[in-house]
Amino acid sequence: MRPTELAFYDYQLPDDLIAQTPLKSRQDARLLIVDRKTKSLCHDQFKSLAKYLPPSSFLVLNNSKVVPARLLGTKSRTGGKVEILLLKRRSRPDTYEALLRPFRRIQPGEEIIFSNSSLRATVVDPQQRLIRFNRKDVTKDLKKIGHMPLPPYIKRADDSEDREFYQTVYARYAGSVAAPTAGLHFTEQHIQELKGQGYEFGQATLHINHATFKLITASDIRQHLMHTEQFSMSQPVYQKVKQAKQQKRKIVAVGTTSCRVLETVGLQGKFRGETNLFIFPGYDFRLTDCLLTNFHLPLSSLLMLVYAFGSSDLIKQAYQEAIQQKYRFYSYGDAMLIV
Repeated sequence: MRPTELAFYDYQLPDDLIAQTPLKSRQDARLLIVDRKTKSLCHDQFKSLAKYLPPSSFLVLNNSKVVPARLLGTKSRTGGKVEILLLKRRSRPDTYEALLRPFRRIQPGEEIIFSNSSLRATVVDPQQRLIRFNRKDVTKDLKKIGHMPLPPYIKRADDSEDREFYQTVYARYAGSVAAPTAGLHFTEQHIQELKGQGYEFGQATLHINHATFKLITASDIRQHLMHTEQFSMSQPVYQKVKQAKQQKRKIVAVGTTSCRVLETVGLQGKFRGETNLFIFPGYDFRLTDCLLTNFHLPLSSLLMLVYAFGSSDLIKQAYQEAIQQKYRFYSYGDAMLIV
């Protein structure tokens, strides 16, 4: 089977290995270390990360902040329940692109109301997924009545704990509907300890959209149309990345999202905009030397990126090892460091 065939990226995962809740302590996650040079695997905890990072590495974090963008409302006319997931604010500030459920039963002009709030939404165009609110800025409303957009494989309602744990401690710029999960394991204290040990940190931004959870369906993955996501990296951070490379220090992408920012900058030379960079085996990495990541869904573009970085055979072996050792998978799951 060739790496361009979709089935190459499938694997079987027992349901009980899909993490449904966060750990009480972020650093208690397990860490699977994959050494590409020796083709070896070893096991530890995330709190021991410094033992495995190359000395004086430069770690790039994605500081995008998850928006509580899921709204639960009712139709003012019938009382029927409606779920809204805000995706993107349009040029008109009161108008958003959104996912609506149940989609087939929603008509243009439908008004949606929300309990314990004066917020109202009107469906402008169901086909274009456009809704319009009765005010220009809904930030305060989302903080009050919005729900964290947990991924569909977490089979429970969100709660107050998710407001804290489905967010990195360094989240800064609101714009994501999913967390950059590799960064969820860091605490502020851990970051300070790593800095004290000679590791340097830089931040970039990639706002993760709902297409992150879409599985690829094209049997030949080269036919897949990659989603676009907004990104930015400041020139001072880029200069530090370049300096680290010149000094033979390793660049560690904390998560596939940070990796895509690094590689977009390295490939295209632009520092902000939209990226639809699709990384799969055969890609030549330009800036990323090490990758810290969680375990990803089969048939997903994120898994293909990890295969590309770690080599398909070695990552397949690592995933099977993680399953045998009962690692916790996906957003609230354990981590993998590829060096």
